[in-house]
Amino acid sequence: MDDVSVSAPARLHLGFLDPGGRSGRRFGGIGLALEAPATRLVLSRATEGSVEGPESPRARAYLQLMEAALDLGSRHRMAIEATIPAHAGLGSGTQLALAVATALRTLHGLPADPDGDAARLGRGARSGVGSGFFSTGGLVVDGGKADSSLDSRDRPPPVVARLAFPPEWRVILVLHHGTAGLHGEAELAAFAALPPFPQEASAEICRLVLMQALPGIAERDLAAFGGAITTIQSMVGGHFAPAQGGVFTSPAVAQAMRHLAERGATGIGQSSWGPTGFAFAESVEAAEAMVAGVSEAIGDPALEIRIVAGRNSGAVVERLTRLADAH
Repeated sequence: MDDVSVSAPARLHLGFLDPGGRSGRRFGGIGLALEAPATRLVLSRATEGSVEGPESPRARAYLQLMEAALDLGSRHRMAIEATIPAHAGLGSGTQLALAVATALRTLHGLPADPDGDAARLGRGARSGVGSGFFSTGGLVVDGGKADSSLDSRDRPPPVVARLAFPPEWRVILVLHHGTAGLHGEAELAAFAALPPFPQEASAEICRLVLMQALPGIAERDLAAFGGAITTIQSMVGGHFAPAQGGVFTSPAVAQAMRHLAERGATGIGQSSWGPTGFAFAESVEAAEAMVAGVSEAIGDPALEIRIVAGRNSGAVVERLTRLADAH
């Protein structure tokens, strides 16, 4: 008999293109898949359904929805080995949902449908980068949703660009455990309360993405890429500041990001609603020099700084052969 293992990458959301939709397409976004952290789970057939491990209530809900959507019954056992931190701005919900759906489809020999499953499971209402990363990894730009298709039941926005992230570059993640970014009803209320995003700001962000960030990746020009991301993050973060208490959700993360900028890090920003902050360095050695002593200088035990690589491949899906009487 076979089990199915799925490992899905975390992602950074590097900024919206047009949160206000004055261009005729709303949101749009640029983001990056990461080597770590990741969500890993194993799914198998069972005489009685069960879900074990971290985030099991949310995973159980996704599994039940997909079992019903695909008319597969409820005799499945799921073991969740690791999850992306929840509500930290790293795409945990979308990656868990798509990992569950993909494991179920693979176990039963059904074709993959990440965009469709994202819609079935209520993911991708604003961003298409999550399902894009699940399939391809890399640096992804999605084109937002047309004004006529903003219903959350629609498929995620289309991916309009994808580039490989330079393998020698590194991402510096600044996590603040115990702090959560806005999500659920609070997130929806925040979007509704914010003022319209200026059309000229959206135009500038689109210019920065097309003429600076993407060429910077293509030519491995970290200064061009990082400069564009820093500017985009400043513009978008300033717009969302009234809802999240500042450009950064966490004051400790904001302090760490100032230290990193002073040490030469570029592409300074916050992923989604945070609290996770990020920056970029040209190599492992450069990143290590930048982060040395930062946590100690801030003195917050809940603060964690990680150095990770970008991920240029999507989710890893494997069949694992086991003995028939293992359960």
